Amino acid sequence: MLFNMRNCFSTAKLTWTSKQLLRHFWYGLPAQMNVRLKGRDLLTLQNYTADELKYLLWMASDLKQRIKHKGEYLPLMQGKSLAMIFEKRSTRTRLSAETGFALLGGHSSFLTTQDIHLGTNESLTDTARVLSSMTNAILARVYKHNDLDLMTKEATIPIINGLSDLYHPLQILADYLTLQEHYGGLNGLTVTWIGDGNNVLHSIMMSAAKLGMHLRIATPKGFEPDLRITKITEQYSKEYGTKLLLTTDPLEAADGANVLVTDTWISMGQEEEKKERLKAFQGYQITMQTAKSAASNWTFLHCLPRKPEEVDDEVFYSPRSLVFQEAENRKWTIMAVMVSLLTDYSPQLQKPTF
Repeated sequence: MLFNMRNCFSTAKLTWTSKQLLRHFWYGLPAQMNVRLKGRDLLTLQNYTADELKYLLWMASDLKQRIKHKGEYLPLMQGKSLAMIFEKRSTRTRLSAETGFALLGGHSSFLTTQDIHLGTNESLTDTARVLSSMTNAILARVYKHNDLDLMTKEATIPIINGLSDLYHPLQILADYLTLQEHYGGLNGLTVTWIGDGNNVLHSIMMSAAKLGMHLRIATPKGFEPDLRITKITEQYSKEYGTKLLLTTDPLEAADGANVLVTDTWISMGQEEEKKERLKAFQGYQITMQTAKSAASNWTFLHCLPRKPEEVDDEVFYSPRSLVFQEAENRKWTIMAVMVSLLTDYSPQLQKPTF
C-alpha cells in the first residue's frame, strides 16, 4: 500500500485535486486553495479575486509564523533580484521590501530617479526592458499610475505597485492581515474611512466587499474618491452582499464601525494645497469622541506617517490603535506578494478563517 502510494505520488497523471489530497496524507499539510499567482503583476486589488486575496493573506500569515515565530530560514528568493524604482520617498515600503527580500535570500537594488536614467536620458519603455533582462521583478513607487500600466506592457517580469496616485495595494494587504490577526476574521467587519478620497481608500474600495467587509466613507465635499472607482465599489457591494455608505459626516460614517481608518490629508505632491486642505478637513480628526459612535470593539488604523490633525494622541497611542502592528505587517504581506508572484511555494500553515 505504502509503496503503491509513493509510486502514484510521483506520476504525472494525477489530477491537481489528487495531488493535493496525497500531499495532505503524505506530509500532514493542509490541502491548498486552487490559486496560482506566479508571473502575475500586482497593480491594483481590483484585478484579484476574493480567493486570491485570501491566498495572499494566508501566505503572509504562513511566512510570519515560520520565519518570525519559529525561526526558520526560507531562502525562497535565493538567486533572485528585485529592482526597486522609487520616485517618491518612503519608509515602510522601502524597508519592508528590502529587508523582506533579503530575509528570503534575494538581492534588491534601490533605484531613484537620481540613480538611473529614467525620465532623463531613457524612456520608461527602455528601462522596463533593460530591468527585465537583469532582475526577476520590479517594485515601483511612482507618481502616475499610467506609468505602471506602461511598464507592465513593456516588461517581461512581474510589476508590483509600491504606490501610485491611484492605488496603494501593498498597504491594504497589510491592513487586512492586521485585522485578521486581531479579530480572527474579516467577514462581517465594518470599516470606516474618515479623510481624503485618496489612493489608500481606493485600494480598500477595490477589495473590502470581496472579503465580506462593509464600508462607510466620510470625505469633505470636493475630496470624494474617484467616481469610476466608486461605481465599481457599488457593484462589488451588490455582488458580495455588503453595505456601502458615502457621506460628508464623520460621525455618521463612524456609527457602528469596528475599524476606524484615516490617512494623511496632504499627500506627497500636494504640499501647495496644504492651507486649503486643512480648512476643508476641519472636523475630520479622529478622536475618542469619534470613537463613541463606533462599535464597542473598535480599533484604529493609519498607514503612517501620521500628523496630529488627522488623529489625536489619545487615539493614536491607545491600546485600540494597531498602527505599529500594521506597519510591521507591511513586511510580511510584501514578502507574501513576492513569494506568490515569483515561486511555486505554497503555505504550510493551516488556512485561516476569513
